[in-house]
Amino acid sequence: MLQIRDLTFNAWGRKFFDHASVSLPPGAKVGLIGRNGVGKSTLFKLILGQLHAGDDEISLPKAARIGSVDQEHPATPFTLLETVLEADEERHSLMTRLDTADPEEMGEIWARLIEIDADSAPARASEILVGLGFSQEDLARPMSEFSGGWRMRVALAAALFAEPDMLLLDEPTNYLDLEGALWLEARLQKYPHTALIVSHDRELLNNSCTHMLHLAGGKLELYTGGYDDFEKRRAEKARLQLSAKAKQDAERAHLQAFVDRFKAKASKAAQAQSRMKRLAKMEPVATTIEERVAPFTLPSPPRPLPPPLIRLERANVGYEEGRSILKNLNLRMDLDDRIGLLGVNGAGKSTFAKMIAGALGVQSGEFHRDRKMRVGWFHQHQIEAMDPEDTPLEIIRRAMPDSSESSRRSKLAQFGLGFDKQETTVANLSGGERARLLLNMVAMDAPHMLILDEPTNHLDIDSRRALLDALNDYEGAVILITHDRSLMELVADRLWLAADGTVKPFDGDMDDYARFVLERAKQAVKPTQVAREPEPAATSAKKKTAVEPLRRKVEAAEQVLTRCTRNLAELETQLADPALYVKTPGKVAELTKRRDNAKTKLDEAEAAWMSLAEELAEAEA
Repeated sequence: MLQIRDLTFNAWGRKFFDHASVSLPPGAKVGLIGRNGVGKSTLFKLILGQLHAGDDEISLPKAARIGSVDQEHPATPFTLLETVLEADEERHSLMTRLDTADPEEMGEIWARLIEIDADSAPARASEILVGLGFSQEDLARPMSEFSGGWRMRVALAAALFAEPDMLLLDEPTNYLDLEGALWLEARLQKYPHTALIVSHDRELLNNSCTHMLHLAGGKLELYTGGYDDFEKRRAEKARLQLSAKAKQDAERAHLQAFVDRFKAKASKAAQAQSRMKRLAKMEPVATTIEERVAPFTLPSPPRPLPPPLIRLERANVGYEEGRSILKNLNLRMDLDDRIGLLGVNGAGKSTFAKMIAGALGVQSGEFHRDRKMRVGWFHQHQIEAMDPEDTPLEIIRRAMPDSSESSRRSKLAQFGLGFDKQETTVANLSGGERARLLLNMVAMDAPHMLILDEPTNHLDIDSRRALLDALNDYEGAVILITHDRSLMELVADRLWLAADGTVKPFDGDMDDYARFVLERAKQAVKPTQVAREPEPAATSAKKKTAVEPLRRKVEAAEQVLTRCTRNLAELETQLADPALYVKTPGKVAELTKRRDNAKTKLDEAEAAWMSLAEELAEAEA
């Protein structure tokens, strides 16, 4: 599907690709992996033509459609459903042409609409939107009522609905919750064309991708299987490379020893020269160089507190007096608890985290919290709220006012921020570097509890593994909110679900929850609720009652039209045969009469079909 041949690309003073070549098979779901900053987004821009590569270095089949999610959809007055339906450009063009088409042209337009299954488009668009977290009521709301994060979901929905031949997705789960990520994982498995996905979500790469495309050192290498398969093959390749290098080093040492010993002796000079030539021709064995990932520093509390750390009894919490977001909370946490907090966006997960962190009080009921308990609270909005002119050194100075400068710099180095990054402004740090700084900062005082709300959004796979290792070594309590299923499975030992205005224990593991989410998404989309534009249930039912009989009449008329067309074509084929006029000239008159009758019937069938098609179009409008 995608051919990259000898791609070389230099920009901004660095080389991104150095004679890279790869071929992606049609229909493959390919995870594009590599360290942050290695050039994955640059490759996307080259494929899209936003950056220019050499002639024939990147090629796709003629007329292949490329789709991507570059930015959020604008805040327009159009509804969500209308916005997504417009992503199918052919369908949108045909539907628009129907309003002004001549009667002769309408037949062709309706035939093509039937061929591309345009009638089911609203149902398919609704299924995608609901799967990504929108409610049925949201489908009729204008885009201008949604925040940037939700409009990014609409952009993703539009790309999935359009089903381009090559779909490019750059970190699609970063603006999804866990439920949306689980739905997307299942959707990509069934995607009918080729997809190239940049993601640091191990579960998505394992469960949705058929291939891994590894970008490192300016080269592209394709592996079959998911991310776990890639890691095993990469490790085996590194082991074989090290073994080959050890053998080569031993042979090189043996040859060099012979040369050093005998090159001065006339009787051995020829042999020494031969070995020197062999040494010169030996190509060094390339070895896989693994970049070191700095660990996370999550110090455990020095002294445990008596259980429980928190206890909630019939507690209600909210922001306005008399209006509770979460009600009737009856929960308990101890020092060794690892809680995975599940629930769709808007279900109250962040409200719950604020309450546990002490930033929001309960409205009624009882909330027992040890007064000595220290909480480290990381939430995704902290990264956005950082002063772009600040530097890591200034931030650590405020956190460690009584420490020496060398101690502060040493602490930043432990966080994974080397000397060259310590006085770099926040605006010039990568998202991963900012996340790493804040994650280490919130845990610096050895809290009894860590509340982590989407901690992995800007971390690559290796950094996520380092965070996992640090959390497993940490001896305090953890509340984890994340769309990273792998992290949730390996950290949380209990699951709580925020839903229906409360938080309760979830009976099951992440596989059970994945099935629960997908089943709920299926039930949320009911065909009778889906229309070309969302409308009240009563109007929709009335409209359906009027339209369905007309649609059946149109389908019946189309079948009659097809039969008449086929009959006329057969008669004209017989009349066009020269042998007919030689062998059976008496049959010519009969066939001519039958041809004329067939032409009349065809004209009548076409007129009836066009009349019904126009009537159906008016009824649907």
